Amino acid sequence: MPGPVMPETAPSENPVLVTGGTGYVGGHLVATLLERGYRVRATVRDAGRADAVGHLVRVAGVDPGDRLETVVTSLDVDAGWAEALAGVSVVHHVASPFLSVPPERADEVIVPAVEGTLRVLRHARDAGAAQVVLTSSFAAVGYGPLAARPDERPYDERDWTDLDHPNDPYIRSKVLAERAAWDFVAEQDTGARTPLGLTVLNPTGIFGPVLGGRLSTSVGAVGAMLTGDLATLPRMRFGVVDVRDVAEAHVRAMTTPAAVGERILLTSGDVVTWGWVIELLRRELGAEITTVEQPAVGELSPLAISNDKARRLLGMSFRPAQTTLLDTARSLAPAL
Repeated sequence: MPGPVMPETAPSENPVLVTGGTGYVGGHLVATLLERGYRVRATVRDAGRADAVGHLVRVAGVDPGDRLETVVTSLDVDAGWAEALAGVSVVHHVASPFLSVPPERADEVIVPAVEGTLRVLRHARDAGAAQVVLTSSFAAVGYGPLAARPDERPYDERDWTDLDHPNDPYIRSKVLAERAAWDFVAEQDTGARTPLGLTVLNPTGIFGPVLGGRLSTSVGAVGAMLTGDLATLPRMRFGVVDVRDVAEAHVRAMTTPAAVGERILLTSGDVVTWGWVIELLRRELGAEITTVEQPAVGELSPLAISNDKARRLLGMSFRPAQTTLLDTARSLAPAL
């Protein structure tokens, strides 16, 4: 079998594909790629959103010139993917359904996530792409009973969320979609075709400046705090990573041959609570926040998440959580 084609190590005339170009991560990634000189093709779900990608890029301070194009397609159909992948060697699969549904309707989240990921991989393979860089999540890494972990080390890329634990459908969808992706590349029957390489990035909670009106759930919580539309938030610990660092990691993953076949956690290294976020915004920005953190039921479990692999393999350095959360709030409420 032929060896894998190396990923893009420098801009070329071939476009790089970004799925979900109007999303929170997608918009930042498109802007970062364009800023580095790459030609970018972004997918959008409907033609009416095609101009939105360019708008997000300009908000990020990047002039796309003639290096940005859009293709209309969706994770739930095959139509449009051949056009989207024509001449593409690297695919950044960022788009992902995020629906809040009752447990009895879990398949409404899980099935689109798994089938959408496999659809992108299948079409990328058939088009002769060299690499897919997939945005997964810490949701696929660190949810489940702590007793199942062998020791008190920080979570790292060896860990997987326990599918036997009653996690919500979104968390389960992230685990199943990522496992399906790894199974797909492991089971490729390519014959004479060059095998498709896969790199998976697992960010913790993504925050940072917004470029448009479509907010992620995490960023939306910060926005609701600032507007007074959120009464309470749960007492919990979570990791933080800046959306700009996630975009940077995607670019480095496609320019680092050793990243092919690797799973890489993305996190600042800081672990925070919503109470910490509330006090930070009050103290540093003078924000009048009425949101309160719910009392914890017992002691909060300890949480530590390693970013050693991202630093070592991709040469990443991460913005601290304080910088990221303050930039998030300022982008949502410029008067602060």
